[in-house]
Amino acid sequence: MNITDPIYSDENKARAHLEKLQWPNGPVCPHCGSVDNATKLKGKSTRPGVYKCKSKGCRKPFSVTVGSLMHRSKIPLNKWLAAMHLMTSSKKGVSAHQLHRMLGITYESAWFLAHRLRAAMRDPNAGPIGGSNKVVEADETFIGGKAKNRAFKEPPKKEAVVALVERDGEVRSFHVANVTAKTLRTAIVTAADRASYLMTDENKAYVKFGREFGGHGTVNHSRDEYVRATFWHTNTVENYFSILKRGVFGVYHHVSEAHLHRYLAEFDFRHNTHKLDDTSRAEKALRGMVGKRLTYRRTSDATHT
Repeated sequence: MNITDPIYSDENKARAHLEKLQWPNGPVCPHCGSVDNATKLKGKSTRPGVYKCKSKGCRKPFSVTVGSLMHRSKIPLNKWLAAMHLMTSSKKGVSAHQLHRMLGITYESAWFLAHRLRAAMRDPNAGPIGGSNKVVEADETFIGGKAKNRAFKEPPKKEAVVALVERDGEVRSFHVANVTAKTLRTAIVTAADRASYLMTDENKAYVKFGREFGGHGTVNHSRDEYVRATFWHTNTVENYFSILKRGVFGVYHHVSEAHLHRYLAEFDFRHNTHKLDDTSRAEKALRGMVGKRLTYRRTSDATHT
């Protein structure tokens, strides 16, 4: 993050940057969809960045934030851009407390801001990974604390996460209520192309639906087998889990069940865009803010994490 870039300190420069990203062909009315058919409103009583649609039957005012996750936000746009750059360029994430201190906003605002940015990183149209002549690794893990780290040593609540990673490709991760053959199959056959070669550990649950794929290979971790002939392994998906757990334990410390899917979207996004530079990655995430809404009530139904 280049802290000297004016888009992180000047709200007008930040707005111009967003308009360039979201409207490469001119202003787009979020109400009727018309392109480059609006007039920019000016005057002391008009807030900056407001346009008025000239289409008949519409004639409504709008700005670049209308119909996006930034809609009606009172946080300056330059701070939105700074937060997005920080979250997308930090390998293990940035906590709400850190955003609160660095951006000079309240913790509550930083917490809600971070969840809206995670919503922007989620791709609702993401298709299956893998395919013919491609290997998809699948594994499950549990996210949660250890009893020895708690004052009263009560059993910690751990949440199950299933992840699929295409070698040299993208990741898809899911929170599941429990690890059973049914939940594993639902997650895996939905997220992976069945022409793929599926690679797992020795978990018997994978054996049944492994036959549905182009091939199925396993390694036996219980017998200390982690790599066989350089091809049979699940090291790629385990590396993903390593970064996820370091982020959860080292940065966020605790993630509630209600919000776990949002954190998974964040870590998936960074993995899937790791070949992009920091600026391009942040811009891709900013484009994902359009057409989504996340209200504070919907987000704060669970404990802040």
